[in-house]
Amino acid sequence: MIQETFTRDVRYPLGHGAGSDAIHRDPVYSYAVTLLKDDSGLTGTGFAFTLGEGNDLVCKAADFYAAQLKGRDIEAVMANFGSIFHRLSNEQQFRWLGPHKGVVHLALAAVTNACYDLWAKKRGLPLWKLLIELSPEQIVNTLDLSYLEDELTPEQAIALITANRDLSREAITKTGYPGYDTSIGWFNYPDEQIRENAKKAVAAGFTAMKLKVGSSDPERDIRRANLVREVTGEDVKIMLDANQQWTLPQALDICGRLQQMQPYWIEEPTHPDDVIAHQQLAKAIAPTKLALGEHVPNRIIFKNYLQAACAHFIQVDAVRVGGVSEFITVSLLSRKYGVPVVPHVGDMGQLHQHLVLFNHISLGHEALFLEHIPHLQEHFVHPVQIKEGVYLTPQEPGSSCDLKHIV
Repeated sequence: MIQETFTRDVRYPLGHGAGSDAIHRDPVYSYAVTLLKDDSGLTGTGFAFTLGEGNDLVCKAADFYAAQLKGRDIEAVMANFGSIFHRLSNEQQFRWLGPHKGVVHLALAAVTNACYDLWAKKRGLPLWKLLIELSPEQIVNTLDLSYLEDELTPEQAIALITANRDLSREAITKTGYPGYDTSIGWFNYPDEQIRENAKKAVAAGFTAMKLKVGSSDPERDIRRANLVREVTGEDVKIMLDANQQWTLPQALDICGRLQQMQPYWIEEPTHPDDVIAHQQLAKAIAPTKLALGEHVPNRIIFKNYLQAACAHFIQVDAVRVGGVSEFITVSLLSRKYGVPVVPHVGDMGQLHQHLVLFNHISLGHEALFLEHIPHLQEHFVHPVQIKEGVYLTPQEPGSSCDLKHIV
């Protein structure tokens, strides 16, 4: 039984240009942490990711949600978590602040993720193992599919999981899940640092990496993109990320000019709410592909992007949407459309290393790769393990989200 709930406002300044992009020039990586303590002595840890100011507001909202779970057994909560998620996400006093986005939805993510962590610890399993052992019906019971009925009913979701689940794919837990390196090309890094970082990434075994673009001078972006291509050669996948900096006319111009260096994708080229702009851009620069999802807050907008056929990689983030439950919902939608899920990792890959294994084993998503950002590794009790560019499978019970010195 959940006896106590707490939230913690945790902030980690980075410095030296780390984490910078075209929009967020001086970020403070921060977590709104929810702790659920039960009568067996276990603590579930969940968090949402922010960039500093306002993290306290997320914590305040998470306090409200977490309090609703006091006195409840985690197994009973998770047996019908979809209904609980639906009720909390539509809380009448909070819904005006969303709905299903912003501070209140981030808060729900922190609480949701703490529930999944506690559930896995209670069963003594790493989260990925718990998820793949659930029946299709049990998985769907943890999801809120409201507003998706035109695309995905509970019956269709169960059928989709049943048709794609293949436990022989669990072999990937022995070999590891491929990663890609985001930290080589932060926006504020000088050219020479990017050059050296790209060399180090290749030497470390990474076969894919990301460069931040979106400069006021497009020539800077073109120069730096070609620099990375020159260092890595033609066989390495290079992704370019504008972090929503461009207007549609700017994106049409600069994306066309960047095509010559053959980016694997161009990420967040314009405003994340503008589905039609992405649709127009995708048609204009085909076959170059678009990736997005870091700033897409909920399953309904992801549904719209999939319907518009303009998102070629879905980057849903479980510490940005409403947590693990909504992440799985978006993964199901994406599987229906045959679009790969490559999460954005506001959690530094801690939680998502579990979720991509579930996506691959139980939903049949391609094991493409998972973003790797190393900057907060030292703060986790069980930090992700990367060897030769590959995520090694976590074996500890839970979701790998416990932070040091957070009680």
